[in-house]
Amino acid sequence: MYDDVPELSDSDEEQWQSMEEGSECITVLCLLCDSRTFTSVSETVQHCKKDHGVDIPGLVQKHRLDDYGYIKMINYIRTTKCSAESLELASNGPLPWDSDQYMKPALPDDPLLQIDVEELIEDADVTMSPAAGDQVPLLLQRARQAEDRAQRAEEALARAMDDLHKLKLLAQGLVLNADTSRGPSRSGAIAELREEEDEAYFSSYGHYSIHEEMLKDKVRTESYRDFMYHNMDVFKDKVVLDVGCGTGILSMFAAKAGARKVIAVDQSEIIYQAMDIVRSNKLEETITLIKGRIEEIDLPVEKVDIIISEWMGYFLLFESMLDSVLYARDRYLADDGLVYPDRCNISLAAVGDTQKHSDRIAFWDDVYGFEMRCMKKAVIPEAVVEVLKPETVISEPAVIKTIDCGTVTVSELEFTADFSLKITACTFCTAIVGYFDIFFDKNCGNKVMFSTAPGCTKTHWKQTVFLLESPIPVKTGEELPGQITVHKNRKDPRALLITLDVAGRKQTYSLQ
Repeated sequence: MYDDVPELSDSDEEQWQSMEEGSECITVLCLLCDSRTFTSVSETVQHCKKDHGVDIPGLVQKHRLDDYGYIKMINYIRTTKCSAESLELASNGPLPWDSDQYMKPALPDDPLLQIDVEELIEDADVTMSPAAGDQVPLLLQRARQAEDRAQRAEEALARAMDDLHKLKLLAQGLVLNADTSRGPSRSGAIAELREEEDEAYFSSYGHYSIHEEMLKDKVRTESYRDFMYHNMDVFKDKVVLDVGCGTGILSMFAAKAGARKVIAVDQSEIIYQAMDIVRSNKLEETITLIKGRIEEIDLPVEKVDIIISEWMGYFLLFESMLDSVLYARDRYLADDGLVYPDRCNISLAAVGDTQKHSDRIAFWDDVYGFEMRCMKKAVIPEAVVEVLKPETVISEPAVIKTIDCGTVTVSELEFTADFSLKITACTFCTAIVGYFDIFFDKNCGNKVMFSTAPGCTKTHWKQTVFLLESPIPVKTGEELPGQITVHKNRKDPRALLITLDVAGRKQTYSLQ
């Protein structure tokens, strides 16, 4: 019913926020004298040039400083209280502020560190010309810039009004055409996908390399093995369903752990190799393999005692395979049945890695002599799956979602959560990292868990990193507030859209 939701224009929220922020009253301490304060960055820059002879935009242009070079220079000046003469004499070779020690803010919440270098130079071009004869073209330039901003605001308002009209029509249609004969769907978007629509997902699991990678992931495979072999009383004489069985390794663990019958289901072509593997290990009397989507087949039993599945994707919920496990639970699990793993957590932490941020973001400022800054807007929204260096984590972790696989519903897998990260280092926050923990607890005398956190043994899930467009200055002991929203991509329900609002800076990332 929601397929007809209209395509809305991209949000202009960040544009409005920047306009509002520009109107806020700030206090800027002079770089070279501790007693003078100003109400804007541009006023401070003019003062530094007029009263101290330090031309900050000129130094940026002279030494071709990027955002990081500018930050280091400002912190160097504040820290060393150097003279204007020494700054002017700085050569084009190694600069006195090149050291990474000057990435640490000399002044907490320094407004001079929160301005874009390009904006600083543009403002200087308009406001700092000494010649009276230059005022007319500069004023004309300023007027044109104001006119451009007004036109953009007008266009944003028109788009917002158009979106509002579309949503109004949609709401009217939903009310008038609502099908009152049907209750809410319990199966979710994945169960409603047609087989041809989901073909690419299952085809990817028909390749042998992906199964080799998962089997060689000792943390993953040995955790499932240890859970079953060390809790054989849970499996003795039970009927077990393995959802998305792959090569059948979990089904064989269950059979060895004492299960009376194991039903293994998979839609991908790997099921045919699994059949050979089961026969090779003489377990065909215990394990029955069925090719098909769990949502579309009928099992040879009415109810099962246990459901096992290795359904986890990047950031836990990528690929939405948990939806299929929940469908199987609601349809086939006995009233006193169990789902394993039975509990999962998703956690976030702050990351401070200015070198990697520079490599990924500032890189586009100068690519073999060509300016490619437009690429930043394309690169930042892509979540990065990688193994993070544990020493770059600069906060305590915060759990943003706990899932009880025995009770959770599909709709609860899309959520919004507030979080607060307690900072453990005085530096810049350049990214947020996400990871998950898995627990085999319920009815288990020997509990088993594993984590995909930075610093734990590497898994094929690695960690999911969300790069921030601009680093955020942080200091030890402070709380970095944020909010996260996780939901399926409407055009591809197996992909995720993750919106992070960190210290008032909002960005949506795709994981696909």
